[in-house]
Amino acid sequence: HISVDTQGNRIFFLNLTTPCPGFQLMDLSKKLLGNRMFEKMMKMTFYGQFVAGEDHNAIKPLIRKNQAFGVGAVLDYSVEEDLSQEEAEKKEMDSCVSEAERESPGDDHREKKYKAHRQFGDRRGGVISARTYFYADEAKCDNQMDTFINCIKASGGASADGFSAIKLTALGRPQFLLQFSEVLVKWRQFFNFLAAQQGISDMTVLEQKLELEQLKVTIDFLDWNSLINDTTKISNLLMVPNLKTGQLEPLLRSFTAEEERQMKRMLQRVDILARHALENGVRLMVDAEQTYFQPAISRLTLEMQRIFNREKPIIFNTYQCYLKDAYDNVSVDVELSRREGWYFGAKLVRGAYMYQERARAKEIGYEDPINPDYEATNKMYHKCLEYVLEEIDHSRKANVMVATHNEDTVKFTLEKMNEMGLSPTENKVYFGQLLGMCDQISFPLGQAGFPVYKYVPYGPVNEVIPYLSRRAQENRGFMKGSQRERHLLSKELKRRLLSGQMFYKPVY
Repeated sequence: HISVDTQGNRIFFLNLTTPCPGFQLMDLSKKLLGNRMFEKMMKMTFYGQFVAGEDHNAIKPLIRKNQAFGVGAVLDYSVEEDLSQEEAEKKEMDSCVSEAERESPGDDHREKKYKAHRQFGDRRGGVISARTYFYADEAKCDNQMDTFINCIKASGGASADGFSAIKLTALGRPQFLLQFSEVLVKWRQFFNFLAAQQGISDMTVLEQKLELEQLKVTIDFLDWNSLINDTTKISNLLMVPNLKTGQLEPLLRSFTAEEERQMKRMLQRVDILARHALENGVRLMVDAEQTYFQPAISRLTLEMQRIFNREKPIIFNTYQCYLKDAYDNVSVDVELSRREGWYFGAKLVRGAYMYQERARAKEIGYEDPINPDYEATNKMYHKCLEYVLEEIDHSRKANVMVATHNEDTVKFTLEKMNEMGLSPTENKVYFGQLLGMCDQISFPLGQAGFPVYKYVPYGPVNEVIPYLSRRAQENRGFMKGSQRERHLLSKELKRRLLSGQMFYKPVY
């Protein structure tokens, strides 16, 4: 079924509701049509709808066209490895288990949530709206860093206010993210233990003031410049407090020299990307990932914000509002930015890993980190959003991207902005949607002068097949939500036919 949207774009509604997975359907089409005809068909249909082009030059016409309607771009090079489940599981286990763990597999002082488990080694399972990277070696991480640099430069060259998205799992061995996440969580548990000892455990995170004279340690043990310095041993930071003795102990008995280098290189790659973003006037959006990686990702992103967000918001962290602790995470980070005087930057999403997170928690045996239902997630999203909007109203140093396809959330945001007197021209509140989806939200916002961005994937046809296959898997949910879009498209098409105005010129 082909329709035309208000910008003259073709909208293709493909009937992909058969049991055949999206990738298998595309693979079958490729065999039947041959590579050349397959690529041509994809560019006319699915690829043309959800992907901007094959490289940073090919995407420029679409970016310029969207800019004419007041819609910016968050560039995202969406090439992924085509791995079997067995290959993905092997790579994950090889990259998430340290030499010390291999030597002592029975070491049970590690928290099971932050240990690799083969049955969940394929992190693509149940995930249909986020890219997944698997570690191969340091050379591949360097190549992926170079790809992100090219993406940053393309974003800087395409507009004066662009975004570029990165994932930390693309930039190094995920073993470090697992271990560092566990360290941060154990420190949090230790603080909660001390709070309970002092009778303040029922207070909010922000209200807890602890007396820690008995600890001869620096609580804020991270410093970005120290982390990326070649002389700093990262393993020295992976120390955890013993709840019984109050003494610090290493998370693992030892790290090899190669593991030390791998951890350091991951941080240095992130630093290089942040500096390129600063030089090119591009805001760098660090994507959220699974909860067993996320404490480390969030903390490292925060440390970058402390360095690079002194004069303007360059680094943006992503908060997944389907998590039970989303509000605590947002409020603590906002409070820190307020105290230290740097620009807080956030992207609020509902979340991409719900089914996988729930299955993993149930199977391995830890508390489900996800809110109980969609309504609870909506409330959490609006609670986090309202908190950040109030901070913007208070200081004008916070910035937020409302990344959503939910019209009610967009209306909620606009109403709050109006109540608080937040003008869209201040560029403090942005809106974001995926390319090819929810144009009835993006383009009216852009025409009205609100900062709005499309998440713009790009890459060669055959190499973005994994991304496109997920779009196909989303088809059922998308088709349910597209009834309103189809009605609007039909209404617009009739209006144009009756008025004789078949082409539309933007007024932005």
